[in-house]
Amino acid sequence: MRRQIAGRAEAKVPAPAPEPEASVPARESEPRALRTEFDFELPRGYVDESGTVHRHGTMRLATARDELVPLRDVRVQENSAYLSVVLLGRVITRLGTLPVVHDGVVEEMFASDLAFLQDFYRQINSEGHTRAAVSCPNCKDTFEVEIGGSRLGES
Repeated sequence: MRRQIAGRAEAKVPAPAPEPEASVPARESEPRALRTEFDFELPRGYVDESGTVHRHGTMRLATARDELVPLRDVRVQENSAYLSVVLLGRVITRLGTLPVVHDGVVEEMFASDLAFLQDFYRQINSEGHTRAAVSCPNCKDTFEVEIGGSRLGES
C-alpha cells in the first residue's frame, strides 16, 4: 500500500511480526541436586590399633539393599542388636585416614560414638520425616515430637 504524504508517495512498512514464544515451557525452579553423602564428627573417635584417633568421616544415604543384606547376616539373626553395626559398616564411606571402614571397625567404636552414628543415620535417611508438629491441648504451645522407629532399619 502506498499513501500520499505532502505530494510524495511513501511505502507503508508493515509492523514486524511478533516473535514466536519459546516452545520449551518455563521451569518454576531448577532441579536441586540430591545430596547423598554427609560429613560427621564423632564425639570421642575411633582408636585404631596404632593408637590413632579418627573422628571425621562421611556417611552416604542407605539403599534398600543396605537395609536388607544385613538381615541375612548370621550375627544379626542371632542378635538383632547387631543390625546397626552391620548397617553402619555398609554406609560409612570414610573415617579419618582409615583405608576401609567395615562392620569390624564399627563394633570396636565407643558406645557414645555408636549411638551418635545411629542417630545420624536416622537423620540423614529420614530427612526429617520422623518428626511431627503437635500442640498442647491445654496451653496451645506447639513443638515437634519424634515418631520414627527406635532402631536402625525401623523407620
